[in-house]
Amino acid sequence: MKSESISKSLFDTADRVIANTYQRFPLALVRGDGCTLWDADGKSYTDFVAGIAVCNLGHAHPKIAEAVALQAKTLIHVSNLYYTLPQTELAEMLVTQCFADRVFFCNSGAEANEAAIKLARRYFFDRGEKDRYRIISMERSFHGRTMATLSATGQGKIKVGFDPVLEGFDFVPFNDIQALEAKLDETVCGVLLEPVQGEGGVRVPDADYLKGVRRLCDERGILLIFDEVQTGMGRTGKLFAHEHFDVTPHIMTLAKALANGLPMGAMLATEKVASAFVPGTHATTFGGTPIVAAAALENLKILTREGIMDHCREMGEYLRERLAELMEHHSFILDVRGMGLLCGMKISVPAAPIVRACMKKGFLVNAVQEKILRFVPPLIVEKEQIDALISCLEEIFQDPDLVEEGG
Repeated sequence: MKSESISKSLFDTADRVIANTYQRFPLALVRGDGCTLWDADGKSYTDFVAGIAVCNLGHAHPKIAEAVALQAKTLIHVSNLYYTLPQTELAEMLVTQCFADRVFFCNSGAEANEAAIKLARRYFFDRGEKDRYRIISMERSFHGRTMATLSATGQGKIKVGFDPVLEGFDFVPFNDIQALEAKLDETVCGVLLEPVQGEGGVRVPDADYLKGVRRLCDERGILLIFDEVQTGMGRTGKLFAHEHFDVTPHIMTLAKALANGLPMGAMLATEKVASAFVPGTHATTFGGTPIVAAAALENLKILTREGIMDHCREMGEYLRERLAELMEHHSFILDVRGMGLLCGMKISVPAAPIVRACMKKGFLVNAVQEKILRFVPPLIVEKEQIDALISCLEEIFQDPDLVEEGG
């Protein structure tokens, strides 16, 4: 059977049996290696999406593949009723790399943020402050699609049709310390924010903003929660994005790149705050299962020992420089921004047609907030691949049907 008919059959079957929650591209990806993916027709694509900032070490990394294969032959799952070696080693390595003392493992970013919300509320409940339950998060934030994390997300479009959302969540503009201060009172238990907004448009805060948020939280006795689901695990050029700003939270959430493609989330907290979780208060069947923990442990070792984050910072600067060169020649490009290899290009025309045009030319990129192109390649991307992307974009930007405003 020809590969084209294989793809068509796959599309037809998937569209018939899988829930229609994604508007998928007509592209069946069958293999990956490093920063390259191949479809069922054998066409290659340079990947600047990385599974939405997930495959930070690229596709089919040999050391992670070996760790998964070895663990699969040894022990896959026994539940959290028992101790397991990979989970324990991973937790120990994580806490040695950050502010936290304890880790709760789960399966996704939404679950990690659910755990953080529950922990913040439980912390004050145990202190006898039952009226302190409100969470302040940011406009244009994204924290997940479960009912609690959807309620905590500052984007109205993802809440349509799901009312009533959960109570106890309020929103202020990102990077506005005065607006946040005005919202804080004795009913607030936590401030939840992404150090750099990803889905919100790759928005980097002012240098002193996060320190100001921490100061307010300390003054009011409020817990600070950093959602590092997208920004963590080296994406910004440091293991965690908050390290760029010389500030730490009380609680942090991770997922996406934690196990380089296997489903894993984590909530980390200081001992004082984490002590609010005792047996029976929170749990998960699959969180930190041995096979996923083995992948995450190898991933963390590589990230911290092989110069990956130095390379990320260098390539991130280079990518933004090359994107800025395009901005000098195209008036519809309004801004280039980002940190590390979390990069965005704000444009005045719809981004989706440009994404499709890139895909036709063999480059996978992503659009957020309708008019922002997001570039989140594996952290191992090289200058030659970035240069090829820029050449692709330059060619696409010559098409008036795609880039003329109002066209």
